Amino acid sequence: MPGDTLPLLRGLHQVAFAVRDLPSAVGFWRDVLGVRLLFEAPPGLAFFDLGGVRAMLTRPEEHGAPPANSPLYFAVDDIRAAHAALAARGVAFEEPPRCIATLPEAGGRKREVWLTAFRDGERNLLALMSEVPTAGG
Repeated sequence: MPGDTLPLLRGLHQVAFAVRDLPSAVGFWRDVLGVRLLFEAPPGLAFFDLGGVRAMLTRPEEHGAPPANSPLYFAVDDIRAAHAALAARGVAFEEPPRCIATLPEAGGRKREVWLTAFRDGERNLLALMSEVPTAGG
C-alpha cells in the first residue's frame, strides 16, 4: 500500500536473457566476457554470477521466436581497461568509452557515468558502465 515503510523489494536477484544458441552464448559469457558460470540445467538454461545477481540464459519461450531483450549494463571499475581487455578478446565495440553524464553527490562532489556498448554473437546489446568521482570530487 502507498505509504508503507516496509520495503518489499530487497534488490535484484536474477535476470533472464533469451538466446537462440545456448552453447555459443555460454562460451561468449564464460570465455570472452569472463563471467563465472554457476551451473547449467535442463531444458536449456545456464546461470551466471554477476556480482551476486544471477543471469539466466534461456532459449526463447516460443520455439523459433526471436529473443526480445533489454540491454544489460555490466559494472566495471576501470572502463578503459575493461574495454581494452575485451577488445583484445575480439569484442567489437560500437563506440569507445565516453562520459554520458556528470551526477551531483552529497557535499558538492560529483561523479561521472561512463559507458561503452557492444553486441554479442546474436546482436543483443550489452554495455560496460563505470561511475567514478571527478578529479575535484
